[in-house]
Amino acid sequence: MNESVAIILARGGSKRIPNKNIKFFEGEPIINYSIRAAIQSRCFDRVIVSTDDQQIANISEKAGAEIPFYRSKKNSNDEATTSNALVEVINRLDKIYDSFCCIYPTSPLINYENLIYAKKTLLKNNMIDGVIPVCEFSHSPQRSLIKSGDLIKMRYKSWVNTRTQDLQSQYHDAGQFYFLNTKRFLETKNLWNLKLSPLILPESEVQDIDNEIDWEIAKIKFKITKNES
Repeated sequence: MNESVAIILARGGSKRIPNKNIKFFEGEPIINYSIRAAIQSRCFDRVIVSTDDQQIANISEKAGAEIPFYRSKKNSNDEATTSNALVEVINRLDKIYDSFCCIYPTSPLINYENLIYAKKTLLKNNMIDGVIPVCEFSHSPQRSLIKSGDLIKMRYKSWVNTRTQDLQSQYHDAGQFYFLNTKRFLETKNLWNLKLSPLILPESEVQDIDNEIDWEIAKIKFKITKNES
């Protein structure tokens, strides 16, 4: 039996978007979408929110998550890394779970079915350490431009005569979740040292939220995906 825990990292004190992790998104705190997806997937024995903020904790518990302890000050400042925060949570739990899923709190486009897919993929493939949602770059980085003084030029001149359709597809982290083998993660403490299988998502289901413009774009995508479902 594979026991798994969902860990949602949601510290307080966001600066670019004040109270970002609990700001209302289409009628409810944005963290509720991540909590709900984790619960609906039925992939987890526990759904935990790691936070240092009382208000975030209260809202998360109301949405159905656990707050077994508060995050330390060391892993709540601007320099704290995701890996360090995850290691702290894993080591403070009552036991080490076989797998865990780090879910980001500002992921309103998250689909619980993708969590199910990720766990099934991880369980059936012994050659991988985890599953990560990714999205293809809409414009290939191989044709990227850089500014040089007052001029603009191609960064990679070797691709200057290559047609866009002939370039290799490249992807970026979708910023929604990582479903990982706990033992392997604790050995490396580094996501990118693991053998990760990609879950490729369409651009309509992916939006990193770092500023107010991102927030508004996420709302548009949310409405599009909701109408399609």
